[in-house]
Amino acid sequence: MEYCIAKSSLALSQWVKCYWTIDNCLPSNVQYVHRIVPHGLAELSFYFDKTPASLNQNISISESTNIAGQLSCFYDLKISRRLSMFSIIFQPAGLYSFFNIPVSEFYNQQIPLRYILKETTSELELKLHHARSFASRILIAEQFLLHQLRNNNKTSYHNPRIQNSIALINQSKGRVNINYLATQACLSRKQFERIFLKYIGISPGRFMKIVRFQHAIHEKSINNNINLTELSYKCGYFDQSHMTNDFMQLAGMNPKKYFSECNVLSDYFG
Repeated sequence: MEYCIAKSSLALSQWVKCYWTIDNCLPSNVQYVHRIVPHGLAELSFYFDKTPASLNQNISISESTNIAGQLSCFYDLKISRRLSMFSIIFQPAGLYSFFNIPVSEFYNQQIPLRYILKETTSELELKLHHARSFASRILIAEQFLLHQLRNNNKTSYHNPRIQNSIALINQSKGRVNINYLATQACLSRKQFERIFLKYIGISPGRFMKIVRFQHAIHEKSINNNINLTELSYKCGYFDQSHMTNDFMQLAGMNPKKYFSECNVLSDYFG
């Protein structure tokens, strides 16, 4: 299995968190089920072979290039034989700047890129498919993204407000009052929630629940010996039961099972 990850260039770092790729071949009689949990980040993925099958009837991957929006809960992908893909992970408020579509439209969805960019998707797919290295694919992706920024160069009045709100959420690890965020953005709470939903794709309360969940995963990844009671209090949960409830909702399993069976790495804080 080949897996690579790389940060974006400085020119795109405000909007793009990273790129990653995987090239994995399984024996013909082997299948692998991978659980996807909410991580607070939108993603644009390119599949160069067969697409994996979603085991959640509400989420389908019907095409080779899709934008995945914010998730409300987990879903499973069944992978068989070959998985070859390249993916762009956006910063929390990054996706809106490239496509100028309310990010809430992607909520719990895998939207084919060709629905949005009918004229350029096939050419982009072809270039990425024929690229000979991960670095080459990153270069192609960045040229595409910079072109999208130029095409959507309307100055957004609210972008600095949302960026500042995300910074406050990150600093607090998802433990900041929504009214405080609205005040810092010089907006009423109702205005703030509406604008946040447009840029991030999910309500601020739900987003902060995901950030707190991702923070717990991150803390466990850097300190495997921390017990669940300590972890729950360190990550701002009322108690271990509160953390367990969030894990059951977002990951479909309790923390003990998640940390023993799943990859304990945070996409958001990694």
